[in-house]
This record gives sequence, structure tokens and C-alpha cells, in this order.
Amino acid sequence: SSWAQGSKQQGRCAGAGQVAAGAMKYSREAENSTKSCKASGSDLRVHFKNTCVTAAAIKKMQLKKAKKYLEDVLEHKQAIPFRFFNGCIGRHAQAKMTNATQCRWPKKSCEFLLHLLKNAESNAEVKGLDTDNLEIFHIQVNRAQKQRRRTYRAHGRTNPYMSSPCHIELILQEKDRAVTKGEEDEETKRPKKIFKKRLAQQRSQALTAA
Repeated sequence: SSWAQGSKQQGRCAGAGQVAAGAMKYSREAENSTKSCKASGSDLRVHFKNTCVTAAAIKKMQLKKAKKYLEDVLEHKQAIPFRFFNGCIGRHAQAKMTNATQCRWPKKSCEFLLHLLKNAESNAEVKGLDTDNLEIFHIQVNRAQKQRRRTYRAHGRTNPYMSSPCHIELILQEKDRAVTKGEEDEETKRPKKIFKKRLAQQRSQALTAA
């Protein structure tokens, strides 16, 4: 039937969400483009709300730590804290690990984000960046156009049965290494600034000692 053909075509469109390095415009640019790499996915068939919460959990993490965290969530060793989009979300003891109350283990969202992180890591290797020193500088999840299906109800009626796909974009950036402060010579060392109040205290102490 025509409806069946339409649903097949819709399924192909829904599965056509591809992960790419520069296929879409990013909402934010890295501070230093030479020390950063990008990855993005558009029209990914994964729930927007679950993916948004999962992305918020790994924001500003180091790449290795984020990958390990998502792998642990897939094995139910750790959980994703639901601090927003948390209506009817159950409570669990694992949420205490992230100072939250409600948590879940969104398998599909973790798999998609893990795949995207690995894709960005490959892009970093091509650019010659230090993958051990990368952190998630920017990650954002946006709503994509909903895919339409239908569900059948009583008395010959139908209701919409929509999916909520999303676009994901992320930027990895090399973390700045901390530079240790060198020892200053006695000649180049700046004299300490003394305020008027402190000078007055020193004078009064000298007078009382005399």
C-alpha cells in the first residue's frame, strides 16, 4: 500500500543520520582551531531528552574519562544523573556518585555519544593532536525534525506516534598545561606593596618597643 511505501521511505530517512567532521554549522568555535577538533551528527535516531542529559553529564570532562564513564554506564557501573527532563524518573543509590537523586542508564544515547567521541578522537589523530590531553570543550544537543508514525486506537481512529531525533555537535580541545612559576632573583624580585594602615601599625609597634 501507499502508506507502507511511505513508512519504508521514512525509515530510510531516519536511519540516514551520519556522523561527520564539518557537515554542519557549529554554534560555537574553539578558542584555538589548531589545537581542537570537531565531530557532529545530524538527524540521529536517538531520543533528544536522554541524549541532552547524557551530554550535560560529560561536558568539560577529559576525553579518556568521558569514554570510560559512558562505558561504565552501559555496564550499569555508573549512572547518568537526570538534573533536568526528570519527570517520572526513578531514584537510585548510584545517583549519589554524582550528587544527584534521580538517574538512569540511557543505553542508546551513550552508544551514540561514545561513537561520536571516537570519531572526534580519530579527527584529532589526523591533525596530530595529543589525544591524552584532550577535553570536551563544547557539546550541544539540538532537536531535529520529528519522524511521523501512527498508532491504532479503538473505533477505527489513529493517533500520532512521533519519534524525537536530535542533532549533536562537539568540540575537543587540548587542555593547557600548567606552567610552574620560576624562581625570581633577588634583584628582579618586586618589593611587596605595603598599605598605609599596615605602615601605621608598624610605626606604632616600633614606638612601643622603643
